[in-house]
Amino acid sequence: MELGRIQKLTVEEIKDQGAYLIDSSASLPALPEQPRLANRVLQIPHILLPKNQCGHLAPGDSVTVFVYKDSSDRPIATTTLPPLELGGVAELTVTQVTRIGAFLSWGLAKDLLLPFHEQTARVKEGDSVLAALYIDKSSRLCATMKLYPYLHTDSPYHRDDRVSGRIYETSNNFGVFVAVDNQYSAMIPKREVFFPLLPGQPIEARVARVLEDGKLTLSLRDKAYLQMDGDSQLVYSALRGAGGYLPYHDKSSADEIKARFGMGKNAFKRALGHLYKEKRITLEENGIRLVPPPEEQPPKN
Repeated sequence: MELGRIQKLTVEEIKDQGAYLIDSSASLPALPEQPRLANRVLQIPHILLPKNQCGHLAPGDSVTVFVYKDSSDRPIATTTLPPLELGGVAELTVTQVTRIGAFLSWGLAKDLLLPFHEQTARVKEGDSVLAALYIDKSSRLCATMKLYPYLHTDSPYHRDDRVSGRIYETSNNFGVFVAVDNQYSAMIPKREVFFPLLPGQPIEARVARVLEDGKLTLSLRDKAYLQMDGDSQLVYSALRGAGGYLPYHDKSSADEIKARFGMGKNAFKRALGHLYKEKRITLEENGIRLVPPPEEQPPKN
């Protein structure tokens, strides 16, 4: 019998408190080898399925159950199957926040603990949280928002595919980590992040690259030739909003451009080139100036 797994067990005997189940020797899918998934095999002869879940079971019957620990920390079986198993990932709801962490609803009588040190951002009651299930040092089932070791690298996606996912962690050094479809490992590199992104935030993105190990590199922007029209319109609108002049040009720093326009320097230069070619702006030494449409230009003498 394995803690935190859905498995098929056999009824050994029925007693007043419920059915006692034994291992029916059905093999379970292998789990990745990692310390947080260890200590899952329970060295006990049988496990209780409470009476209110037994129905018409009889000795010798097989029953599919989930094995966890009750409020007294005793192994117990339930026919209520939660949305995730050990090593799996699912979206769960925060029911309360206490001094030891948050508790998540996962369909069982006992809510699942999400310790503070396993949170990539502070959560509050009612929040929807993407979490994985692991075994802590005290051999208890717990949740973590640090999903990197639990996500798959065998996604069906290819370069330039559009994907959706949820941000689960951010890094000042690397970028933003995303769980695509809540199950595949992906990252938006730091150079592609032009505005604040927070854990828990859903996103839609383009697959910029599929790495050799199967992980996905994402971009929030379209391919350059598709994105250029949108970037050009953004710069043009900013010029109109600023009265027709802005102190930015192709020599401005990447950080200045990112802060003002939310795009990289190369994208900004492409937008300027596009607007200049269409004769919608003029390029000056210290900035860019809007060329008014014909109907707004003063009459010639």
